[in-house]
Amino acid sequence: MDKLHLRTHLAQLGNRKDPVTGSISAPIYLSTTYAHPSMGQSTGYDYTRTKNPTRATLEEGLALLENGSHAIATSSGMSAIQLVFQLFEPGSQFLVSRDLYGGSYRYFQWLEDKVQAKFYYFDSMDDFERLINDDITAAFVESPTNPLMKVFNLKDLAKLTHQHQVCLIVDNTLFTPLRQKPLDLGAQIVVHSGTKFLTGHNDILAGVIVTNVPEYGEKLTWLANTTGPTLSPFDSWLFIRSLKTLPLRFDQQEKTAQTLVDNLKEWPDIKEVLYAGQGAMLSLRLKDESLVAKFINHLKLFTYAESLGGVESLITYPTTQTHADIPKEVRESYGLTPDLVRLSVGLEDAEDLLKDLAQALKLCQQ
Repeated sequence: MDKLHLRTHLAQLGNRKDPVTGSISAPIYLSTTYAHPSMGQSTGYDYTRTKNPTRATLEEGLALLENGSHAIATSSGMSAIQLVFQLFEPGSQFLVSRDLYGGSYRYFQWLEDKVQAKFYYFDSMDDFERLINDDITAAFVESPTNPLMKVFNLKDLAKLTHQHQVCLIVDNTLFTPLRQKPLDLGAQIVVHSGTKFLTGHNDILAGVIVTNVPEYGEKLTWLANTTGPTLSPFDSWLFIRSLKTLPLRFDQQEKTAQTLVDNLKEWPDIKEVLYAGQGAMLSLRLKDESLVAKFINHLKLFTYAESLGGVESLITYPTTQTHADIPKEVRESYGLTPDLVRLSVGLEDAEDLLKDLAQALKLCQQ
């Protein structure tokens, strides 16, 4: 057959992996250890931390999604980021997008406090051009950023990183490979919080690393085996199951999010709608920060919770939740102000979500 579409690959992921039984659903291999046929021989599987058949199927699908040569499935998004930063020598210098997940900032600050690395933050392409030099080891960028939804031109970033032989790492959690393939645009490493859109049901904690640089792939595989942040077989199977519906889920969530954006821009109680033009994430600035708590408390369909990307719509208050570890003066200096809430749009009907937002805004002003 000619080259298959991505949707076809995802729908078929794990099929035909068990020729003995013909199982359509990929088996879950729970065994922690595997028999050697004889002295000096291996089936390719020795110990499940090193390699597991269920996880291997998942990693094949993840590499395909991002057009990479190697994929590593880890136990969380933060374990994926930590594994990537283990590639680099102590004392390395990094450029990082200023608006980013608070957990990433917390980890980077910890590395800096331990004098293991130095981090420089950029808000714009002008900042990036000014800060990049031959002493920088790698650049880490969220695009779109969280929660201000800024989008960087990854091709332009890649041109600059290539000129200075800097590794470009992109957190592609919010757009997913359905809307953006950073490796095709010049990045060398992509990370995801697999907990979010890729699995999409708020029931799996997972991280993803994909690279198209064989040297990085081999070293990351070695590091994952050595340090052990690998994803369990059962969670790997759940991840495979979830990827089969990723295009359907994400397309509908994006369509609903765009309907919300088109309507919310006209509402007088909302000062600003922040949306990246694609995807299912948006942030709102309310006209008065004193309304935030009441607004959240009156919502009936949006659940007040951390995380994003699931089939259930969530509302998050970054100031006290996801970004609380970023100092107040730093947060507010780049626009993460107390009047901002973040919405993760799920699979509910757009009309119902708009009604929920409208009734909450009305009640919080009474």
